Amino acid sequence: MSLTDTLGSLAVATKGQYMTGVSVDIGTSFVKPGGKVGDLLTAKASIVGIGKSLAYTRVDFYNSHGQLAAYGHHTKYIGKSVGHKHDVKFSEDGETVVEGEDVHE
Repeated sequence: MSLTDTLGSLAVATKGQYMTGVSVDIGTSFVKPGGKVGDLLTAKASIVGIGKSLAYTRVDFYNSHGQLAAYGHHTKYIGKSVGHKHDVKFSEDGETVVEGEDVHE
């Protein structure tokens, strides 16, 4: 569930949220073996929906054979974090910050 938590939060961050809120509901269902030690596990996180106070994410985990091994859901309360002074807006392709200040290393 740690990966569901982290990747769900990162999915929210891709929408420009500087603070990604707090978890209200989280879970992971395991449907196939993930593999053995040393095998590659791939994950894909996406936003299912986002509103003024809640964000819903899904994280799919694939084993080294490309089979869905697990999927997670993550609901986050974002009501107090929306409109933070460090929020940004990304270009359509998600590669460039078009509003707000970009983070530089």
